[in-house]
Amino acid sequence: MNILLINHYAGSPQHGMTYRPYYLAREWVRLGHRVCIVASAESHLRLKKPQLADQDRMEENIDGVEYIWLQTPDYSGSGIGRVRNIAAFVRGLYRHSKQLAGSFKPDLVIASSTYAMEIWPAHRIAKLAKAKLVFEVRDLWPLTPMELGGMSKWHPFIMLVQAAEDYAYRHAEIVVSVLPKVHEYMVSRGMAPHKLHIVPNGIDLGEWVADSPDLQGAIKEELIALKTQGVPIIGYAGNHGVANALDTLIDTAKLMREENAVFVIVGDGQNKAALQQRVQTDSLKNVLFFDSIKKEQVPALLKYFDVAYIGWRRQPLYRFGISPNKLMDYMMAARPVLHSVEAGNDPVHDARCGMTVNPEDPQAIAQGIRTLLALSQDERCAMGQRGKDFVLNNHVYPVLAQRFLTACDS
Repeated sequence: MNILLINHYAGSPQHGMTYRPYYLAREWVRLGHRVCIVASAESHLRLKKPQLADQDRMEENIDGVEYIWLQTPDYSGSGIGRVRNIAAFVRGLYRHSKQLAGSFKPDLVIASSTYAMEIWPAHRIAKLAKAKLVFEVRDLWPLTPMELGGMSKWHPFIMLVQAAEDYAYRHAEIVVSVLPKVHEYMVSRGMAPHKLHIVPNGIDLGEWVADSPDLQGAIKEELIALKTQGVPIIGYAGNHGVANALDTLIDTAKLMREENAVFVIVGDGQNKAALQQRVQTDSLKNVLFFDSIKKEQVPALLKYFDVAYIGWRRQPLYRFGISPNKLMDYMMAARPVLHSVEAGNDPVHDARCGMTVNPEDPQAIAQGIRTLLALSQDERCAMGQRGKDFVLNNHVYPVLAQRFLTACDS
C-alpha cells in the first residue's frame, strides 16, 4: 500500500521534532508499505531545517521513508508570519496535488492536523488518486487557541480553522485521534460516530532497548554528586512553556526548601528565563536548571530521577484527554510519576505507576512528593515497572502503527 502522510510540522531524527509521523511511517515501511511524508521546510519546532536553497521542493529518503519538503517562508512566534507560513504550505499542497496523486499513487492519504486546513488539498489528492482519506487529530483546533489563547470564535483565522475542521469530520472516511475523550465533541461538529478511532502517542522502542548514550559534562557530575549524598531528585525534562506549569513546581520547591530533596529541571523554552529569575529572587538552593540534552540521552537522564514530575494548567480543554510524549518517556524509564492534572483521562492512574494530584496546587504536589519518597525503594521500583509494562503493552510504535492501519481498514 502507498501511504501519503501530510504533516506540516513532521520531523525526523536528523531534523528534530515532531517525531510521531516519522515513527509511524518507519513502522509502516517495515511492514512492507511505501510511505511519503509531505512537510514544510520551515517550522518553529525544527532543530535543523532542510536546505532547499531556491528550490520549490526537495525530496529526501530517511530510513526508507520518502520525504517531500515544501518551501515556505521563515517565521517566529505565532503571529502573522506563522499564518503566512501555513498559507504557503497549503498552497504548495494544492500546486503539487496532481503530481502527488499521479506519481506516488497513494492508496491512503492522511491529513495530520494541527490547524486542519491541509484537509482541503488532501481531499483533492485523495479524489484524484481514488484513495481513502484519513484525518488525524493531535490537538483540537480551533478549540486550543480559543480556550488556551483566548481567541474569539469570530476571529477570521479561527473561523477559517473551524470551517476546515468541520469539513474534515464530514469528508474524511476515517478520523484518528491521539486524544481519547473526543467522541461527543467530534460528533457535534458533524462526524459520523463510526469514523473515530483512538491511536495515542508512544515511544520508539529502539531508543530504550539499545544502550542509550550517557550524559556528559556538568549535568552528569551534579546528578552523581546528589546521588552520592543521598539527596532525592524530583525531575522534570521537557519544554519550559506556559502549559507545563513549571511555575507551580517552583512554588512547590519553595514550600520544600528545608526538606531533603532537589528539583532538577532540564530543557529550554520561552518561560525558562523567568523561572530562573524566580529561583534567584527567592534564593532557592533546591532547584537546579540544565539546558536541553540530546533526545537519545533522555533514558540516561531519567535513571537519576527518584520522582518524575509532569504538570498541567487547570484548563477545560483537557476534558478531551491528554497524550503527552514526556509521560511515555517517564513510564518507559520505570520512574514513579507525580502527575498534577485534571483531565478526561489519566495514564498514571490507569497504569498505577505513581500519584495524581490537583493541578496548580503546590501544597498537593508537595504532599504527593513526600508520599512517594516515603515509599520503600522496592515499592517505588514496582510502581515504575507497572508504568513500563503499561507502555510496552499499549504505547510502542509497532503496536500503534498496526492499530492505525487496522483503523484505516475498518
